Amino acid sequence: MTVSIYPTQYTENLGKIGTYFTIFKVDVLVELKWTRQVKMDRRHFKTIDSVSHIWDTLGLPPEALRSLHLIEDGDCLPSSFKVGHLAHACIALSGLAASLYYAIRRHAAIPKVTVPLEHACIEFKSERYYVLNDNPAPSSWVTIGGLHKTSDGYVRMHDAFPNHRNNALRILGLSECASREEVASKMLQWKSTELELTAFKQGAVIVVLRNFAEWDILPQAKSIPDYPILLQKLNDQKPWIPILPISLDEEKCLRGVRVVEMSRVIAAPVAGKTLAAHGADVIWVTSPTLPDLPDLDIDLGRGKRSVQLNIKNAQDKIKLLELLSTADVFIQGYRPGSLARQGLSTEELIKLNPSLIVANLSAWGLDGPWSDHRGFDSLVQTCSGINVADAESHGQGESMRILPCQAFDHGAGYLLATGIMAALYKRAIEGGAYEVHVSLAGVMRYLRSLGQHAGGFTRGTYTKAQELQQYLETRDTSFGKLTAISHSVSIDGIKVGWDAMPKPLGSDEAVWL
Repeated sequence: MTVSIYPTQYTENLGKIGTYFTIFKVDVLVELKWTRQVKMDRRHFKTIDSVSHIWDTLGLPPEALRSLHLIEDGDCLPSSFKVGHLAHACIALSGLAASLYYAIRRHAAIPKVTVPLEHACIEFKSERYYVLNDNPAPSSWVTIGGLHKTSDGYVRMHDAFPNHRNNALRILGLSECASREEVASKMLQWKSTELELTAFKQGAVIVVLRNFAEWDILPQAKSIPDYPILLQKLNDQKPWIPILPISLDEEKCLRGVRVVEMSRVIAAPVAGKTLAAHGADVIWVTSPTLPDLPDLDIDLGRGKRSVQLNIKNAQDKIKLLELLSTADVFIQGYRPGSLARQGLSTEELIKLNPSLIVANLSAWGLDGPWSDHRGFDSLVQTCSGINVADAESHGQGESMRILPCQAFDHGAGYLLATGIMAALYKRAIEGGAYEVHVSLAGVMRYLRSLGQHAGGFTRGTYTKAQELQQYLETRDTSFGKLTAISHSVSIDGIKVGWDAMPKPLGSDEAVWL
């Protein structure tokens, strides 16, 4: 029996402390499963509480938490929301999961994992801090996007990809060379929700600026699970661990683990980059037919080999399937259903490789009317009430205030990597194939559940790479000399960091090391 994990739109409290009842669809019948969730007010959580809570709900051994050392040395992400807490917890979870997997493979004690808060906060903005050939990372924002006033409120538009930009201009009745002023004038002729709905239908990426009350009444808000990582066992394959390479120059937690990553932008690439930092062989598959974001790719391509395949081309699809047939992990960051339409559904992939771990990153989650819509971190911030609430806390009369980093992108990436490593651990001791789901909206819900604190905007921040010397590493790449943020996780006796450096997309062959 193949289990597809689509949680229903509610989790019902049965009155037992810490116990909830969750319903999952299973083909044509309904399977009842018990899942443990800690029922407590997260507004009082410390970082270790978040780590413990998520760790416990993944069903990982609680004694491993004794191997985690969190250094509270300074939060540099100014916000009323606990963005630093999120950064520290998500990165710590990924590091501890890597250490746990190392221990089960080596039949050894779990090595000590150390994560400093300040370094984690800075790593949550790594794509903004690199320097290539003495040139700082350029801004990824384009010219006509961002916040715009409408006839009855505000919307936010994402225009980093040319197809999204051109679709928005088409909706507004403007040419592809329209100015921001022309866009602003046309926006005033629309009601916010009508423009949002039209954009969803016609391939643009525009959402309404909402407060919490306006977001909470939407069916999509009610469809987002309260827990940020969904992990499901799909079959009963025997326990299996990849064979370690015969020649090991340096010990790493995931050495020998094979990962195929199909992704763009930030969130899913962060997951692949995290696995690569712990030694996984990550093949980053991009399409020659889709636009890319080369400035982001410089940072997010660290640790990976780069292959370009057009899955609509028969020969390229065969190459992809050959990789997936012998992979341990498949990461994909496309909208739910997109790859299934290309014959790459989870069910089909598990038939091809019964021990595969399929990891999915989405914007809005698996359920709800927005589940198949495009979305990005900045838009989740805007439509969910986060930007309005932060502006109100700042008290300067702003309509909105963006978070100090792409917190949902980075949080989702590290949580997806954590879910993948939890699945690797479970596969090693229980067997089975697994599916992992994380969404930007789920990370938003978790951050919101931590509450807000007073005085959040007094925290320091960094604007230049020169201010971050202790967290930087410099390497030679195909593009020149790259100085970038190192990984904030250290593991006793184990090397952590990236071996491969960024290179032009498509530079490598579609074969495993």
